[in-house]
Formats: sequence, structure tokens, C-alpha cells
Amino acid sequence: MTTEATSTDLHTFTEQWLEWYRAQEAQLADPHGFLAITGLHWLDETPQRFPDAPGSWHTGPDGVVVTLDDGEVLIVDGTPVRGEHRFGVLPERGGVDALWKDAVIEVAKRGGHDIVRPRHPNAPLPTAFTGTPAYAPDPRWTVTGRYVPFDEPRPTTVGAAVEGLEHVYEAPGRIEFELDGQRLALTAFPGHVRGRLSLLFTDATSGVTTYAANRSLAVEEPAADGTVVLDFNRAANLPCAYTDLATCPLPPAENRLPVAIEAGLKIPRERGGS
Repeated sequence: MTTEATSTDLHTFTEQWLEWYRAQEAQLADPHGFLAITGLHWLDETPQRFPDAPGSWHTGPDGVVVTLDDGEVLIVDGTPVRGEHRFGVLPERGGVDALWKDAVIEVAKRGGHDIVRPRHPNAPLPTAFTGTPAYAPDPRWTVTGRYVPFDEPRPTTVGAAVEGLEHVYEAPGRIEFELDGQRLALTAFPGHVRGRLSLLFTDATSGVTTYAANRSLAVEEPAADGTVVLDFNRAANLPCAYTDLATCPLPPAENRLPVAIEAGLKIPRERGGS
């Protein structure tokens, strides 16, 4: 390969990474994104009122219920609701975003618990957000691995950013790869898009230059022979890297890598990064 061709490839690689990085930052800067969360409220059978959401909230065998005061209105699935509204039983890691004035009231289930998590665009974090530090993109952190499916998906219990909370994922397999001469493997979880995979991991940079608890890497659907590409330049932060009001999963023990992956997003400035 000529020097000119190499330079062109590197330029394309960098531009594609910048496009990914800008998309990550735009998602964070969304006025109703995770930075806009003002409270993490855990529901039980006792009705509760919260300072950053309308109505009185409780949950039970039939799911989440809100009772709105006179004059209070929520928009749920495009429909105004007043008085008592039943959200029903929510699926794990599922939820509903209801609109209230200029805020979004997230009603969700995490770790088997129903929660209310309001998001206000004038919250301190989104208004002060200045961007996430990141390593400069480098092709050396893009490696080819092999996806090895398990005979059956394995229920895998992991901890969470919230103490005492657990998440259970059906791990379909693991990805084996080499980095800096070491043979490594990561247990994979289903991605947000059907067929894709998600990797939660820590490495020797965690707690030093990258967020201590976790980072995530999205992986495209494996090829027919199991080949996958791991581009650690796109190792992303989960919401818990920015706010204590997130319930993010922690990596399983086997996903704590012994190597320093100096690629991807660093510790957010909101957590003292630079």
C-alpha cells in the first residue's frame, strides 16, 4: 500500500470516527437525554409525590398508577390523560416516556423495580455540558475477532451502578480476539438492534483515564463464519458515567480485561476528567 493510500485510509477512518463521536455527543446534549434527569424515584405500593413530576405515584401487581391533581395533564402516547392513569405492568428494561409541560417523565422497570425518572431540559448537567474527552482515533485499536455462540443463551446476572440492584441478561455467546499479543475474550449481550451485540467491559485504564465502572462497545452482526470487528475507538460511556441517577449494568467478572485499551471515550469532565 502506498503512503498516499495509507494517508487517505487514515483520513477516512478519522472522519468516520468523528461522525460517531459527534452522534454520541448529540445524544447526550438532547434536552431530554440522560443528563437532564433530575430524580430517580423508586415506586412501591404507598402513593408518593415527587418535586419534579406531577401527581401521586404507586405500583403493585397491576403495574404503575399515577393520580393527577386537577389541572395536571400528562401526554401519554400522544393522548392527554387526567385524573388516574394506569401504565400497567412494564417489561424489564422497558418503559414509557410521558410528556409534562417541557419535561419528559420516564416510567420504567429496572432490575425488577418500577421507577419514575423525570427529565427536565433546564437541569444543571445538560446546560453546563461541554463535551466528553476522548482518545484520538487510532486504527491499532480495531481488531478482528471471532464470535463463539453458546449452545444455549446463558442467563448472566450482573451488578448495577445503583448499589443493591442487579440486572439479568441472556448472553448468547462470547467474542474471542487478540490484542497486544494476548488472547482475550468478552461475554456478549444482545445489542439494541436485532442481530448486533453489546460488550460491557473494563480494562487497565478504568478509573485512571476512563470511567471506572464500565464502558460499552457495540458490535455489528457477526459474519456467517463468526468474524466480527471490534473497534475500541468507539468504546462509549454509559449514562452512569455522567450521572448518579442511572441504573447502568456493570460488566460480568470475565469482562475485566488485563490490558490498557487507550481508545474511546474518557472520564467525563463532570466526573473530573480532562
